[in-house]
Amino acid sequence: MDIQIENDIAVLAFNDGKANAISHDFIDGMMEGLDKAESDAKAVVIIGKEGMFSAGFDLKEIQKGQDEAVALVNRGAQMLFRLFGFPQPVVAGCTGHAVAAGAFTLLASDTRIGVSGNFKLGLNETAIGMTLPVFGQQLAQNRLSKRHLTAAVIQSQMYSPDEAVDAGFLDSVVEPTNLNAACMEAAGQLMALPTKTYAQMKKDTREAPLTAIKTSLV
Repeated sequence: MDIQIENDIAVLAFNDGKANAISHDFIDGMMEGLDKAESDAKAVVIIGKEGMFSAGFDLKEIQKGQDEAVALVNRGAQMLFRLFGFPQPVVAGCTGHAVAAGAFTLLASDTRIGVSGNFKLGLNETAIGMTLPVFGQQLAQNRLSKRHLTAAVIQSQMYSPDEAVDAGFLDSVVEPTNLNAACMEAAGQLMALPTKTYAQMKKDTREAPLTAIKTSLV
């Protein structure tokens, strides 16, 4: 995780050279970046590598065994809980594919900007024989369009970037060359809002799902 502060915006860029899998190292980097943002910034931008935002949890770790899988998912839940309730504005730059926990990272962010292209975004858990933990259920119910909830969650429908806007995974789509600028512009606009009011409104609006997720954390 590369962490930079630019004009009071903490930019958290992740690129593992592969699928940007959410591993223990990924979670450590995200938590460190959020710590840095709380102390030194007024807004957060998280952004993946070209063509790949994140393919979800690290399958190598998941396949080690039940204990390892549970440990990683629990830490991922803690990361997404923090991101969803983070007091500062959080802008996600979706650079390409976003699947499973990668898509949940979008749902946990405030403003989500994607790029045009032949990319797929969505929740494939049903298709691979997995049910959603509490954090996944709550994020999906809170952020996805009700019209798409059955298709997206139960039926594992995958969406193009433009379709993902209608479904609720993204808020807008830009050309890939414009993504960084669009994210920084959005973060700048959001951090101009009254800081304490923004944090309180987020807390109040998301109180029910945050409480449910917190109760489920191990």
